[in-house]
Amino acid sequence: MRRSDREIRNIEEILDVIERCETCKIALNDEDGFPYIVPLNFGFTHLDGVTTFYFHGALEGKKINLIKRDGRAAFEMDCECTLVPRDSEGECTMAYESVMGRGIIEFVPDEEKVEALGVLMRHYHKGEFTINEAVAKRTCVFKLTVTAMSGKRNPVRR
Repeated sequence: MRRSDREIRNIEEILDVIERCETCKIALNDEDGFPYIVPLNFGFTHLDGVTTFYFHGALEGKKINLIKRDGRAAFEMDCECTLVPRDSEGECTMAYESVMGRGIIEFVPDEEKVEALGVLMRHYHKGEFTINEAVAKRTCVFKLTVTAMSGKRNPVRR
């Protein structure tokens, strides 16, 4: 990382940034050699030092085909993005917090879908929520197990 002064080294601080992000963008390996990037709603766990992101979508489509072909993926999420003008200096910067990394995507088996969707829902809905099992059966649920991750921030400085 070029700006090591902005690196977030503490895993608890990285997890705090993840908790405050609304979407996670994943980059998949497309057949034409270019990355295919898609923003997704997500939930996550961090157990025994392993971070896992959970996503959902349709049972078919380009994203699903690419995951079936190659489960390697990169991800990025950011929050607290604010322009910080420095008018007297004739410049500006951007305040932000971000997390990025890579991992392996796998499809969640049918018998684990309700639990995985519960993880996803808890990221957005803090109260009780019952997952409809019939809906879960017709939803594709997949998880990304993180193999490398880093965090970065530029706090507001005026």
